[in-house]
Amino acid sequence: MKPPTLLPSFGLTACAFLLLLPLLGSCHPAQTSEKSKLLFMEQFSSMGARFNWKNVTCPLCKAVFTILDIALLSDANEERVAEAVGKACIHLHLADELVCREITELFRDDFIRALQQSLLWPTEACALLVGPSCGKFDIYASWNITLPKVPKPPVTPPSPPKPGSPKNRVLFLTDIHLDQEYENGSSADCKDPLCCRKDSGSPSWRRREAGYWGTYSKCDLPLRTVENLLENVARAGPWDWVYWTGDIPAHNVWSQTRKQQLSELTITSRLIHKHLGPHVTVYPAVGNHESTPVNSFPPPFVHGNRSSAWLYETMAKEWAPWLPEQALKTLRYGGFYTMEIQPGLRVVSLNMNFCARENFWLMVNSTDPANQLQWLVHILQASEDQGEKVHIIGHIPPGLCLGSWSWNYYHIINRYESTISGQFFGHTHLDEFQMFYDEETMTRPLGVAFIAPSVTTFVNLNPGYRVYYVDGNYQGSSRLVLEHETYILNLTEVNHSPGGPGKPQPNPKWTLLYRATEAYGLSSLFPSDWNGLIKTFFSDDKVFQKFWYFRHKGHVSEPCKETCKTTVLCFLRSGRYDELEQCDLLNGFGGNLARAARTTLC
Repeated sequence: MKPPTLLPSFGLTACAFLLLLPLLGSCHPAQTSEKSKLLFMEQFSSMGARFNWKNVTCPLCKAVFTILDIALLSDANEERVAEAVGKACIHLHLADELVCREITELFRDDFIRALQQSLLWPTEACALLVGPSCGKFDIYASWNITLPKVPKPPVTPPSPPKPGSPKNRVLFLTDIHLDQEYENGSSADCKDPLCCRKDSGSPSWRRREAGYWGTYSKCDLPLRTVENLLENVARAGPWDWVYWTGDIPAHNVWSQTRKQQLSELTITSRLIHKHLGPHVTVYPAVGNHESTPVNSFPPPFVHGNRSSAWLYETMAKEWAPWLPEQALKTLRYGGFYTMEIQPGLRVVSLNMNFCARENFWLMVNSTDPANQLQWLVHILQASEDQGEKVHIIGHIPPGLCLGSWSWNYYHIINRYESTISGQFFGHTHLDEFQMFYDEETMTRPLGVAFIAPSVTTFVNLNPGYRVYYVDGNYQGSSRLVLEHETYILNLTEVNHSPGGPGKPQPNPKWTLLYRATEAYGLSSLFPSDWNGLIKTFFSDDKVFQKFWYFRHKGHVSEPCKETCKTTVLCFLRSGRYDELEQCDLLNGFGGNLARAARTTLC
């Protein structure tokens, strides 16, 4: 007699698979339309497969997770769980059949092991999937880091440096997303979550095709464009140093292998070293796409083959020309490190995957994974004692992190506001920022997290990079960002040579899109200036529409009005996740704003 199937209904399989859905998602700046009242999901939502989140109700979700918990008590059921999840993905049209089967196979072992080790109750799982009305996130319960019992020094408002003071010129690269399978002339409108690839097929009638240097679609970049970028920035030097905040591989997250991930890490690291030369130090940070399965970053207490040692060891090997041994030691341990850039200036590179809801290993324990934030406090206190300034770099912006992690980080920024002179992130692929305010009144701006645009085109963007000008190396320097510039490769121009229609320019030029102080009429780029700019966005829509254009690296088809504008302004003010939730409630978005933000995956 055939044994009974483990999961008798699509409801159970759908609920199980929903835990994997964010892993297929990717952030992109969706096109805006006032007709459909697009919410924050348009700027930060999943794309491609058009996943349907409405197939599972709260009571059904709780029922099926109860069965799933019982089923996973036995290792013998893992195969049936995986098979049922794959079938559910196909029948619910969550993705193409091949993508469904490959993503299920790729994630099943690590995900099921994390689920078995976690303390995730059905109400918590369903609160995660369906929303807070269906349960409580007890698994992500509040926790607090410990601050030293040292009084906070008096705060001195920043002032512009004297004319002629030294400045440092810093190159910033993020979200390269190299696609070694990119193929010129292939379909840019394929059914998969990532197109412009060898297996995307040929474009049919009235369909777009992949351009030579890149494509305005759900496509990543060919190797030649990455090399061209590095050739151009090498000529645009000299650079005092480089910040590079991760996301190296392409968005084909359903079919990646460790070998491929390490290959792209190695290729990109060596290209950067080759073109920028041995005398320019690069300070990297770990992105969420470096691992496979994507977002899978076990804390250091996970050992053996399921640990992240395979990734961190190769990073340490490839980044050894830039980082000293002590930095490599903590990199191997947890993907984070600190080191001195210049006398009086220190960089801290955080592994922001330990704050990401999509990192399913945090189901096991989400309380300060790897003790990273407590380590950060130790570094900052030592820097304060020595009179150092600190730059923090990372991939995922803190305002998109798990609530308790985000709250603790915000608390740290408040305590050490006189020491932390810069925060630099990527991940959203867009050109934006998030504000930090004093915790007592939430009105005095004390910090800003700069979020730089991506190198990749994914989705519908020009390739781009950022340059920061930082108060330089002299006694009493604030080390604050004084100016920044954004450069792009205009695909409309470079994919078509004036001398021959349909032929790309052989030597494309990356051009200046804008300079921040000039574009927005600012005298400086201190936190108070960015806060003032947000107020200007409210009162002067022309300035906001300029920001909207720059935010998309000079390629946007429609203006952002009303609901769209409100959601963007919410994001800019929300350096702390609970502030994003509060903005959500105050503006009547019914949870869509915060839910879309927290499922952002780039």
